[in-house]
Amino acid sequence: MQYFCKNQERRLKVSQNTVINGIDYMEVVSFDQKTLEVHFLHPLTGEVDGLPDGVGINPLGIQNIQIDGGVRIKNIEVESIPINANVLTVNVNTAGDFSTYTLHLVISSTDLETPQGYDPQLSHIDFSFKANCPSDFDCKSTDNCLDENIPDPRINYLAKDYGSFRNLALDRLSLLMPDWQERSAADLQIALIELMAYTGDYLSYYQDAAATEAYLFKARKRISARRHARLLDYHVHNGCNARTWVFIEVVPGGVADTGILNKGTVLFTRGMENQVMVNSAEINKVLREPEVQVFETKHDVTLLSVHNEIEFYTWDDSACCLPRGATHATLFRSDTQNLLLEVGQVLVFEEILGPTTGKASDANPTNRQAVRLIKVENKVDILNGIDIVEIEWHEADALTIPLCISAKIDGVLINNISVARGNIVLADHGMTINTNELMPNMATDEEKFRPILPHQGVTVSTPYQHDQNLIVPAAYTLDQEADKAFPEIVLLDDDEIWNTQRDLLASNRFAQEFVAEIEADLTVQLRFGDDILGKKPGDGFQPTAQYRIGNGLPGNIGAEAIARIHWDNNGISRIRNPLPAVGGQSSETIEEVKQFAPEAFRTQERAVTEADYAVKTELHPQVQKALATFRWTGSWHTVFLTIDRKNGLSIDDQFKIEICSHLEKYRMAGYDLEIRPPKFVPLEIEMNVCVKQGYFRNVVKQKLMNIFSRFDMPDASRGFFHPDNFTFGQPVYLSAIYKQAMNVDGIESLELKTFKRYARSANLEKENGVLQPGEREIIRLDNDPNFPENGKINFLMYGGL
Repeated sequence: MQYFCKNQERRLKVSQNTVINGIDYMEVVSFDQKTLEVHFLHPLTGEVDGLPDGVGINPLGIQNIQIDGGVRIKNIEVESIPINANVLTVNVNTAGDFSTYTLHLVISSTDLETPQGYDPQLSHIDFSFKANCPSDFDCKSTDNCLDENIPDPRINYLAKDYGSFRNLALDRLSLLMPDWQERSAADLQIALIELMAYTGDYLSYYQDAAATEAYLFKARKRISARRHARLLDYHVHNGCNARTWVFIEVVPGGVADTGILNKGTVLFTRGMENQVMVNSAEINKVLREPEVQVFETKHDVTLLSVHNEIEFYTWDDSACCLPRGATHATLFRSDTQNLLLEVGQVLVFEEILGPTTGKASDANPTNRQAVRLIKVENKVDILNGIDIVEIEWHEADALTIPLCISAKIDGVLINNISVARGNIVLADHGMTINTNELMPNMATDEEKFRPILPHQGVTVSTPYQHDQNLIVPAAYTLDQEADKAFPEIVLLDDDEIWNTQRDLLASNRFAQEFVAEIEADLTVQLRFGDDILGKKPGDGFQPTAQYRIGNGLPGNIGAEAIARIHWDNNGISRIRNPLPAVGGQSSETIEEVKQFAPEAFRTQERAVTEADYAVKTELHPQVQKALATFRWTGSWHTVFLTIDRKNGLSIDDQFKIEICSHLEKYRMAGYDLEIRPPKFVPLEIEMNVCVKQGYFRNVVKQKLMNIFSRFDMPDASRGFFHPDNFTFGQPVYLSAIYKQAMNVDGIESLELKTFKRYARSANLEKENGVLQPGEREIIRLDNDPNFPENGKINFLMYGGL
């Protein structure tokens, strides 16, 4: 056969033709390799249509079989050819060698034409007598029709953009068609060249992008950098929105009085007009205003006009103030002002008059603070029968500034310089949107469903559960950790609800979850699972997206910025945020990811050595310093932790439980924890103080007692022996004591008489000028006359008045 063809259809057509026969295949069937079986497509006996009667497809004889070929053994002769149906058995006189032989069907030894009734193309077949011999090679025939070796085209690999592709095409055409000189942009050929140059530029960009985005330090897309960072166990945060406390002032007796302000109520920042309530028809107009910021309430709140302004009750005393650090107060409750305060509510204390002038314009706008109530008791002042309310709030909400309640100005008593305000609701930055206009908006089986939200700047925040946050201090409610914030996106499709996750590595194949990936331009793309990690949306999945937009630094508005509310009824006279919004944070940039992600895996996330346990313990917010020691306790190792707690608080059982829970994710298996308090070293100090003339001894002594106390001072300074000023092994120097004492106005001179450990003999501490505690000891001087064993200091005053 002169051709080598991959698709041999000749055999099929001959098998379907009953007039023409041909060789199908042949086998060497005997062990001595002298017997060959030639299989034909049709039987070799019987009559066939189209031939004379009594004539089949020309029965074959020995003279019709010819075997050619051979290198060492040639001229092989056929001895007999028994016929059985469509199988011709050829017996030869000798076996051939290892070369390829050809069996031919011929008319005779002198006439080599194909016998009548046999197809010329299927009348011969190549074979080997050694076909059944063991071989290491595949018997499949090889393709001998190799592709033509075409020389590589001359390609300018420096052509990577539209301009270079266009010049390349024009240069080539100038070579092939020198007479063509047209360069008009309206020419059809120029238009085709520019179209191809544009396509080449487009494909070149994707080619470069694929190589660029494959590496963290070369990536230009934030989504690519985020995925690379996740491989290093570094979570790229998307920022978070801002939160603030909003005060709703209600018209007494109006439709809003005793009404409920629902969760999700929309609030707007101040506009050009002095407008408070925005009805539904005006919302779109307000949203088109420049620089307008939208907030929404996070929970329901019952509005009461009696909570607009609540007076403090001073028990008939005057010129009163709530000191810095206060955690409880008394409110006035009259017969007509039935306060309905409850545990968990938030109040905002606000200075509304100037303490020195009594004018509203002189009130300090920074003297405001939000507190969450932990105790509310209705009582009666038995002296005059006045109804009052005793309130208490979290220690974390302790006043950071002194709050003036009343004052005498020019001999006139001015009350209500500061008041408490109820009707406080938590609001955060962002506006809710419902849409089914995703791009694309429907999933198909042909390609992955990766829709893009029609709006940019999706809101990212930490989950907020109002019932659970009723026990959280107001100071902590506004705090958000960007690493724990999630985009506020929910997809709804019939009865299915799809929620967002940080990633899908922990999602099973039934989890209706997705990942919201935010690009540097704040475009949001949704990525779904593959039925292995997360459920894959089926064909026809067309969800409705419910999400919020508004995030980052724009939400950090100042106090008094919020002034409008979406409210279709009357009854609200004013809306404002007494305190600024805080917590708004921009998303992590690509540059920050490239800087921080490669270092993330270097962070030690387990405690192995003693130093590791100490470092991880100090991550707890109430721990100032920690020391760890390993000891074998008989069956296992035990880590003995000695902890210096902030503010000198005791190591109680509850704190031990907190520390054990805190260290659980770091602790090595087989190691127990034992929490122990530090060993304190009480001091005994005595000084002779010479007071200058004209100064009162008791005043100077009072100042010294304050300076060397263990408390925080009203001016935000700390006493010298405050518990947080000393930790394990930290010495106290005599020179530091002299320095602090000499800073007091009115002291002429000092003489230290005693400087040693309490109830111990002196050990040259005074002579050396330092008292050095042990490695696990902490200096202590409470100067509490009830507990002198906790350290004491005494000043012997001389001179002065």
